Amino acid sequence: MRWVGFLLLTACAGAQEIRTVQVASGIAGPADIQNAGDGSGRIFLVQQSGVIRILKNGAVLATPFLDIHTKTTGDGERGLLGLAFPPGFAQKQRFYVDYTDLNGNTVIAQYRVSANADVADLASEIVLLRITQPFANHNGGQVRFGPDGYLYIAMGDGGSAGDPMRNGQNLGTLLGKLLRTDVESSPGQVRIPPDNPFANMAGARGEIWAYGLRNPWRFSFDRATSDLWIGDVGQDAYEEIDLQPASSHGGENYGWNRMEGLHCYTAGCSMDGITLPVAEYPHVEAACSITGGFRYRGRLSPGLRGTYFYGDYCNGRIWGLEWNGTAWTSRLLLASGFTLTTFGEDEAGELYVGNAGTGAIYRIEGSRAPRFGAAAVTNPASFVSGMVAGSLATAFAAGVRDAPGFTVADRVPLPSSLDGVSVTVMGIAAPVYSVSNSNGQEQVSFQVPWAVAGRTSAAVVITRDGNASAAVDVQVSAIQPAVYTSNGQAITVRAADNPAFVFVYLSGLGPVTNQPADGAGGPASPLAASTSAVPVTLAGIPADVQYAGLAPGFVGVYQLNFRIPAGVGSGLQDLVVIGSPPVKFAVR
Repeated sequence: MRWVGFLLLTACAGAQEIRTVQVASGIAGPADIQNAGDGSGRIFLVQQSGVIRILKNGAVLATPFLDIHTKTTGDGERGLLGLAFPPGFAQKQRFYVDYTDLNGNTVIAQYRVSANADVADLASEIVLLRITQPFANHNGGQVRFGPDGYLYIAMGDGGSAGDPMRNGQNLGTLLGKLLRTDVESSPGQVRIPPDNPFANMAGARGEIWAYGLRNPWRFSFDRATSDLWIGDVGQDAYEEIDLQPASSHGGENYGWNRMEGLHCYTAGCSMDGITLPVAEYPHVEAACSITGGFRYRGRLSPGLRGTYFYGDYCNGRIWGLEWNGTAWTSRLLLASGFTLTTFGEDEAGELYVGNAGTGAIYRIEGSRAPRFGAAAVTNPASFVSGMVAGSLATAFAAGVRDAPGFTVADRVPLPSSLDGVSVTVMGIAAPVYSVSNSNGQEQVSFQVPWAVAGRTSAAVVITRDGNASAAVDVQVSAIQPAVYTSNGQAITVRAADNPAFVFVYLSGLGPVTNQPADGAGGPASPLAASTSAVPVTLAGIPADVQYAGLAPGFVGVYQLNFRIPAGVGSGLQDLVVIGSPPVKFAVR
C-alpha cells in the first residue's frame, strides 16, 4: 500500500499547484475543523473520538475544549462528527455538535462555554434532536450555520449499501437529507423555519431543506456568494459535488438512489425533477470517497480565489473546481498522500485539511500570482470571450483585488497600473481602466493595444504587486461588436430636440480613422470613425446610422448614432449591430 501511494505521488508530481504547511499534530481522527468567528483567531479541531481541541497562537492547548468520549464511540463512521458556532458566538457563548450516541443514533446537541473561554461546560448539554440510525454507516455529520442564521444538518441515508430503505427519496424521514432548522430563536429548542420547502406538506418532515443525498459528509457555504456546496459520497462508482445557488428556496432532489452522480443507479431511472451534480469523478486510481471542502476566499493565496477545493479520502488527491466561463472544470492541485477526512476555514478564509493517517492538520498555500484562463478575457459589454485591438476588454481573474470594491482610473490617458495591477498584451503595456471585486468575482478592465490589430491571438499577462500570471493566449478578432446595457436594456441617450435621434455605447468595433494613442480618449475633432460600414437593425428594420466610431473623450469605448426607423413599434425591441448579440432597446 505504501508503494502504491508513492507511485501516485510520483505520477502526479507535475500537478503540485499547492503546498501544505503543518500547523498541528496529535489530532487523532480529525473529523472537522472550525472557527468561532469571534475574532479570537482560534481554530477548533474535532476528533472523532469525542474530543475537541483548540489551536491557539500556533499551539494546541493541553486541555480539551470539549470531551464527550463517554457519550460516543469513535469508530468506523460513528463518533463526534461536526461542530458549529452560531452568528454572534462571542456574545452568546453557545455552540452545537453532531455526534452518534452509544446506540449509534445521531444526536444534535447544544453546549455552553464555561467561565474559561477555552473550555466548554460539559454539564450544559441540551439534546435538540435524536435521529435513529438503522445501520452503522452513512451518518452525515456536518452541522453549519447558513448566511440566513439557520442551522443546516447533513444526514446520510441511514447506511448499509444502495439505500435499501429508500430513505433518500422519502420525504417522511430525515435520513438522506440536508436539514434546515431554527435553533437560535428559542435557544434549547428546535423550530422549523416557515419558509422551508416542505414545512406545510402533509406526510413530509418540515425540517427538510434538500433530499436525495447518500452521505453528504462535508458541505459549506461560499462566504462571498452564499452558495451552498455539498460533497456527497457515492456508492460503488462515482463521487459527486452538488451546488445550490444562494437564490434557491430549497426543495432540490439530488437524485440518490435513483442516480449516482450523473448516472442511473436504479435501472431505467428517470431524471425528472432531479438536480444534477456540477461535477463528479469515478472510482479510479484508488479513489473511493469524496471529502467536500470550500470555495477559497482568503488572501494568502490570491491566485486560488474562487476555486472550490475537494479531495478523496482514499487516494489523498486534492482537486480544484472552477468556472471557465461555460462549464465547471476540475484540475488536480496536489497528490497529498493524506488520509483526507476534512477541510476547514479560519476566520480569514484560509483553508486547512486534516490527515487521519498521521493525526496532523495542515494549512493550504498556493501562488500569489493572478490566475485566469483564455475564456475569461472577454468583451466587456457582451462578456463573449476574445478581444479587439483598441477596445476595452475585461479579464475575470483570481487574485487582482482582495476586498470587495471598485477602483476606476481617475485620469485620461489611462495609467498602465491601477491598485498594483498591470496588464501586458503581446508584451505591450495595456492601459488599465478598472479593478474590482463584487460578490467574489474579481476582474480587471483594460484597453487592448492598437498594435494587436491583424493578429488572431495574443499572449496576455496580468501582474499584481510584482507577481505575474502565466501567459495566456487569447483570441483576437477584427471586430466583436456588443452594446453596453443596464439590466439587459441598451444604455440610450436621446437628443433633446429630436427623440428619434439616439446614440448607444459599444465595444469591439475595431479599426478607426484618426486613431488615438493607447490609453488616450477618442478625439472630438476630427472624430475617430469606424473604417468599415456598421449596419444596424432595430426590430429587424435597418436604421440610418449617422456615426459609428470612438466616443469622444472615452478610452476604448465606441459610440453609435442612429435614427429610429419609421414603423418600429413602441416598447422593447431587439437592437443588433453587425451581427452583435441582440439587446433590448426601449422605443417610446
